[in-house]
Amino acid sequence: MQRDDAFLRAWRDTAGRPPEPDEAAGGPPPLRFRTLWISDLHLGTPGCQARALLDFLKNTECDTLFLVSDIIDGWQLKRHWYWPQAHNDVIQKLLRKARKGTRVIFIPGNHDEFARKYLHHNFGGIDVAEEWIHETADGRKLWVMHGDLFDGVIQCAKWLAYVGDSLYEFTLKLNRHLNSLRARLGLPYWSLSKYLKGKVKRAVSYVGDFEAAVAREAHKRGVQGVVCGHIHHAEMRDIDGILYCNDGDWVESLTALAEQADGTLQILDWAQHMRAAAGAAARRTPVVQAAG
Repeated sequence: MQRDDAFLRAWRDTAGRPPEPDEAAGGPPPLRFRTLWISDLHLGTPGCQARALLDFLKNTECDTLFLVSDIIDGWQLKRHWYWPQAHNDVIQKLLRKARKGTRVIFIPGNHDEFARKYLHHNFGGIDVAEEWIHETADGRKLWVMHGDLFDGVIQCAKWLAYVGDSLYEFTLKLNRHLNSLRARLGLPYWSLSKYLKGKVKRAVSYVGDFEAAVAREAHKRGVQGVVCGHIHHAEMRDIDGILYCNDGDWVESLTALAEQADGTLQILDWAQHMRAAAGAAARRTPVVQAAG
């Protein structure tokens, strides 16, 4: 099998391994939503925060789950095959959700563009689509797509995008070493890449230009909002009457977009949720003193 078929290879590897065990009974009930959107998981790379993603998938339930592209990183897998058990567990969890009744819709992007040749197919209950129009509970229409088509670097100079991807991966590797040291010092997680992007004026300008271009196209399509990923920058704001929503990523920010039962939308910061859950668990744990 050619390495371009990373999508099928990942599914094949998943099917050949033992299934992820069911969650143990007990503990707090999962958070319930009407719809969830996640993107930029980058499974197949060391930067993917698969453990946190599994925690999110195990502790949330929804009627519809959108995978808004860059789920499996074909760019990285072409250079080096990296597929640890945790990444396999993520795929198994997604398949299990589909089996249990969640509608799972996968919209391929630039890093998993190989999956675009499987549009309108279904893999284990997961539908593959080019884009989607989602109607919220309160009647708003949201255009769901990845966003790479609005990236001039991707469209006009793909070689430069590959170079940028390699530099980004180096930054993430440096970030992992830095945060390993911070953890030993008792300090919380801190994103070097996110800090650098926030300090470089050109990067800030790029994000703004991207958001404006996506909102303009959504306006032309006659929808009330747009949901995308691609730029790893979680955001929800009004742009000239269009609700722009970016669900972030699972490499740095660990965020998702969620729709409540009444149609209310919100950005979920799962890193913050895990810290709060860990603090609550610590408060519930009794302190046992050694006998004197």
